[in-house]
Amino acid sequence: MNWQGRIVIDSQILCGKPVVKGTRLAVEFIVDLLAQGWTESDIVKNYPGISRDDILACLAYASAVLHAEKVYPVGIR
Repeated sequence: MNWQGRIVIDSQILCGKPVVKGTRLAVEFIVDLLAQGWTESDIVKNYPGISRDDILACLAYASAVLHAEKVYPVGIR
């Protein structure tokens, strides 16, 4: 899934949080809904501006961010 065409970051929308293009729905909001047990169809039904591909783009974006995260071990006591 190529998320770049569906997820945008604009400082004028939700203080620059990544959102689904053309909406004010943050990626974190969509991922949170999925984490709470919502299905794709639940999200699409309750937020008609969102498509299955938008949901997949949110997951792909979250995955890309986590893959790019650098973790440094802290000394063990």
